[in-house]
Amino acid sequence: MLKNTWFALGASTAIFVAGFSLGSLRHDASVAHAQAGKHVFELRTYTAPEGKLGELHARFRNHTIRIFNKHAMKSVIYLSPQDAPDSQNTLIYVLEHPSREAAKKAWADFQADPEWQKVSTESQVNGRIVSKVVSVFADPTDYSPMK
Repeated sequence: MLKNTWFALGASTAIFVAGFSLGSLRHDASVAHAQAGKHVFELRTYTAPEGKLGELHARFRNHTIRIFNKHAMKSVIYLSPQDAPDSQNTLIYVLEHPSREAAKKAWADFQADPEWQKVSTESQVNGRIVSKVVSVFADPTDYSPMK
């Protein structure tokens, strides 16, 4: 179990870095450098109970991202691990926030949103669809293609 946790953490980090690299292809370098220090990234990893990953993806696809946007929570990338066992129960995504303080406020507003509360309740009528959440806030390194 510990080996899988370390593998998941390592894979998540690699995917996070790959996301930065891919993102840099879509941004003009001067824009990326001009934004340096003006935002923070949040890497989130969700583990779903057995058989519930499809329901978790559906909730994000149909509701969560739209509600994130309503609260200025900028989605950068959503990822599915390729290898088992994580491919069977894990969703990884990255959000961009103006600051840690803005992230804290956005999450509080998101959690208090009546639409989110309804979606959350309805999506779990047949049981919880998330058993574990890991959140890591990070800043781009000085050598990161995406700042």
